[in-house]
Amino acid sequence: MTQELVFATHNLHKLEEVAQLLGNNIKLLSLDDIGCHDDIPEDMDTLEGNALQKAQYIYNKFQYNCFADDTGLEVQALDGKPGVYSARYSEDEAPELSAKERSEANINKLLFQMKNIKNRKATFRTIICLVRKTEILFFEGIIDGKISYEKRGNLGFGYDPVFIPDQYNKTFAEINLKEKNKVSHRANAITKLVNYLNS
Repeated sequence: MTQELVFATHNLHKLEEVAQLLGNNIKLLSLDDIGCHDDIPEDMDTLEGNALQKAQYIYNKFQYNCFADDTGLEVQALDGKPGVYSARYSEDEAPELSAKERSEANINKLLFQMKNIKNRKATFRTIICLVRKTEILFFEGIIDGKISYEKRGNLGFGYDPVFIPDQYNKTFAEINLKEKNKVSHRANAITKLVNYLNS
């Protein structure tokens, strides 16, 4: 039997990534599909807190089984920053930007901060929170890599143009989605979620 599951996002890139991984037993719905245009709060200081906050908001208001994700890029030389603030890293310097402009500004800030740093090691970490009637569960996906010296590639989104996963010499933005979904942090977490839902 097909089960409906809301992914608490408007991000079409994320939806495309996740839809490829879910298989036929799960019908994926977006926030647009359920008519949610609310400004969902996301102001916790951990990835787990943000994912839970988003998923619970949707479950409580719309009564759909739901999962939400939060992802952080943790750069070793920057003491784990931007981390939970990855999506809004450049907000202090430039508060009024569109999502596309914000993404560019975040990358530019990161590259500027890393300008003279030799240690480029970084980790991408995704936390998914599943909220259903009787349960709240978390799934984690991690991938290690390094920060490139400049933007490369035009695929993907977010920090993909500057993140080179271990065992690769390309950034995520130079790797097609099928290949990315074999190794990425989000794919890793989604696979754990799918295995759980299908078990």
